Amino acid sequence: MTISVKVPASTTNLGPGFDCLGIALRIWNRISIEIDGSERPPPPGMVSEAADLFFKHTGQTRFPFSFVIDGDVPQARGLGSSVTIRLGLLMALDQITQSGLPQEEICTLCAALEGHPDNAAAALFGGFTIVSKTSKRVAQFNVDPALKFVLFIPNFEVKTSDARKVVPASFACQDVVENLGNASLIAAAFASGEYRHLRGAFADRLHQPFREKFVPFLPKLLLAAADAGALGGFLSGSGSTVAFVTLSDGQDVARALEGAAPEEHAKIRIVSADNDGAQIIQK
Repeated sequence: MTISVKVPASTTNLGPGFDCLGIALRIWNRISIEIDGSERPPPPGMVSEAADLFFKHTGQTRFPFSFVIDGDVPQARGLGSSVTIRLGLLMALDQITQSGLPQEEICTLCAALEGHPDNAAAALFGGFTIVSKTSKRVAQFNVDPALKFVLFIPNFEVKTSDARKVVPASFACQDVVENLGNASLIAAAFASGEYRHLRGAFADRLHQPFREKFVPFLPKLLLAAADAGALGGFLSGSGSTVAFVTLSDGQDVARALEGAAPEEHAKIRIVSADNDGAQIIQK
């Protein structure tokens, strides 16, 4: 039996919504697994760790399997590539074993592997998601296809572990209050579809100022995109991708980004949100 799962990329934080806000994007990876009678163990890494957690959590009898991963989600660029593997594997194993885990439980398992829940929630449920790490509750809202995401994807990686190390453990009260206001505006905009409220709401004081050393061209990209009519932009996850949101077709924003940092030789993609989330596509 072969099971394939299609999992979307995700852009998270959205500036002030650190570890809470995320959006699934119409870029996908596919992970396929098949029961393998050769009894070869999976290689160490994400696949093995996810399998270990699944079998421990469900109590299902472990079985050997082979796997294939393909798709278009770039690795270590802040677009949730690790979630596409972990979530895809958890969903495929659940399907093969007929364990019937609720989506919320699969999301919790994936978040435990990731260390944070925002990418897992967005990729699994699709659309715009708000997730609480403590309560594990997820609110999901579909995103209008008219809203476009212009992705500036540089030709270098940023490791999440490195990016998280530079974020301080405590913050000034005024910085937290500013972020709360902006994150609330973003949530209200996506919940209501009144996307005009996004303008100016992506400003962040908790992680982007400290991660900017990994993506020093961030300020000039934000200025160029704003001049081209974008509603705003933000570091996608921990980077290196920078994401911009616009109600236009995105072409003007893309050209502005190309002109602002040509030395980065970045790949630029214009995509919509994926409102479906991860899907079993083959049995």
